[in-house]
Amino acid sequence: MNEHWHSSKTQVYWTCLALGQGRTIDHMNEIGEVKGWRLAAIIYNLRRNYHWPIETEYKGPERIAHYQLATGTDWRVLDFPRSAKDARSALKEARDDNGGCGNG
Repeated sequence: MNEHWHSSKTQVYWTCLALGQGRTIDHMNEIGEVKGWRLAAIIYNLRRNYHWPIETEYKGPERIAHYQLATGTDWRVLDFPRSAKDARSALKEARDDNGGCGNG
């Protein structure tokens, strides 16, 4: 299968990092920040294969999906895809830089 049909490591990393930071993200965020176009597929994979508790809220007349981790989720207990393992390190570093503050 053509490699272009799969999400890039950058997109998966960005999605995991953004959710771990407590952000609510949508497809327009992904396009703007990492030039991605596979957010729904990444979310599906995180839910199904890695058991991430991701909530979806549909907003506006276009019913655009906005994704966030369920309230109270600790990213430190989540299983990260291989292409996003560095996101765990980045989240830990950010937490340590903030004196232990932040999401999780």
